[in-house]
Amino acid sequence: MAEEVEKVNPDLVARDDQGRPYSVRYEAVNAMLLNEFLKEHRKVEEQQATITELKSTVAQQEMDFQAIAAHQQKQIEALTTGLQKVSAHLELSKAAPQTVLTNR
Repeated sequence: MAEEVEKVNPDLVARDDQGRPYSVRYEAVNAMLLNEFLKEHRKVEEQQATITELKSTVAQQEMDFQAIAAHQQKQIEALTTGLQKVSAHLELSKAAPQTVLTNR
C-alpha cells in the first residue's frame, strides 16, 4: 500500500533505514485531504464568481444589442418613409404635364 501512496504523494509515506516506503503516515492523510479540499473549494468559488460575472456581461450585451437593433429599426423606418415620399414626389412630377410659355 505504501508504494501506491508514494506514487501519488511521497510525503505521506514513512521510510525504513534504506529509504524504502514501509508505511503510510495516516495522521498526515487527513491534513492533506483537508488542504486539497480547501484548495478545490476556493477554485470552485472563483469559477462560480467568474460564471456570475460572465452571465451579467452577456445579459448586458444582449440588452445593448436589443437597444441598438431597435434604434436601427427606427432609422430604417424613417429612411423608408423618406424614400417613399421622394418616390411619390418623383411620380407626381413625371405625371404632371409641363407647359412652356412663350412670348410672341
